[in-house]
Amino acid sequence: MYEREKIITNYVEGYNQFDIEKMVTDLDENMMFKNIQNGETNMTLTGLTEFRLQAEHAKSYFTTRKQTIKTFNHLGNETEIEIDYYAVLGIDFPNGLKRGQELNLKGKSVFKFSGHKIIELTDIS
Repeated sequence: MYEREKIITNYVEGYNQFDIEKMVTDLDENMMFKNIQNGETNMTLTGLTEFRLQAEHAKSYFTTRKQTIKTFNHLGNETEIEIDYYAVLGIDFPNGLKRGQELNLKGKSVFKFSGHKIIELTDIS
């Protein structure tokens, strides 16, 4: 379980630092990503290339972003983390959120593993 926590911590550190290479270090080539917001899936990505492109594109959305891991919960080949999320928006969003606005959210991410590689990642907020 320690190895998984190390891998997840590396991913989160990469996310916080806008370092895409660090984020994708332990992702499987055929990984799947899903984002669920308010109970609805609003994004699904398949494969490392698609994930990397989206991660690069999303860097412009924020001037600052930070996920803070609160807990790890291991079950079978999955590890769920609870996070506190803080961000400052870098652009205006279609839903009315404005550049410079701060976000403070709570959420969780579920990492599914095969060996020491992340094969599936689901962000839930």
